[in-house]
Amino acid sequence: DHSDDDNGEAVGTGALFADPEGYYPPSPPPTTQTYTMANGAVITLHLVGHSPLEAHRLWNGARVVSEHFEAHPAEVRGRSVLEIGAGAGLPSIVAAALGAERVVVTDYPDPDLVATMWKNIRGCPELVDDDSPDGVPRNIVADGHVWGADPAPLLAHLSSSPSNSTPKGFDVLILADLLFRHSEHGSMLRTVESTLRRRRGSKAFVVFTSYRPWLQHKDLAFFDLARARGFEVERVLERKMDRPLFENDPGDEEVRKTVSGWVLRWP
Repeated sequence: DHSDDDNGEAVGTGALFADPEGYYPPSPPPTTQTYTMANGAVITLHLVGHSPLEAHRLWNGARVVSEHFEAHPAEVRGRSVLEIGAGAGLPSIVAAALGAERVVVTDYPDPDLVATMWKNIRGCPELVDDDSPDGVPRNIVADGHVWGADPAPLLAHLSSSPSNSTPKGFDVLILADLLFRHSEHGSMLRTVESTLRRRRGSKAFVVFTSYRPWLQHKDLAFFDLARARGFEVERVLERKMDRPLFENDPGDEEVRKTVSGWVLRWP
């Protein structure tokens, strides 16, 4: 092995250049969090120990949109659902438990992330299917997806759904706490455009908090871009949490405690 030193010369990376033991801090271990459904069922969610994609957190947007589906189960029951940037996949799991016909839960195609989503699906008592050979319910699947990429692999998951023998798109999309990635707004919307079924009843739920209040205008710019691409945009919910998710962060605390939910629809 070799690498370049500051002068551009190749140097060995043997024992002479080995980092002392304990030089790098160990990666944080995986963690778990829980979500209690209205019926008292407790969903345990495994989270990766660390992720540059922020998938090691259970965000407030995921909790709030899950509660919204529980309060309004007709939003997902009997429908096809796609979640992007899902992390632990809580809203998808809740949608499946509420009777969604087909749920596809996705995040960046990192093996640890996809394996964690599958672990949460398989470990959820509300999703156990006694008729399935491995106990995993037939109405939910985890997969990797890069925002804006070819939607064909996602749409292919619909082919096993009775009412979608010819994949046309998903009835419901979920984007929970993704808008802080301002440079990715265009890619997110490309996925919405290419996967949201083109009929009036289809909805993309976009639920988020402006965790950096001074950049709230950049978060909200997502909806201006959505309107420019032909979507109708409606604010459908607002929830004030007891405390901010990141209590020591700077900025207006009331903004950092507020979760708002919006819907994109085809005109």
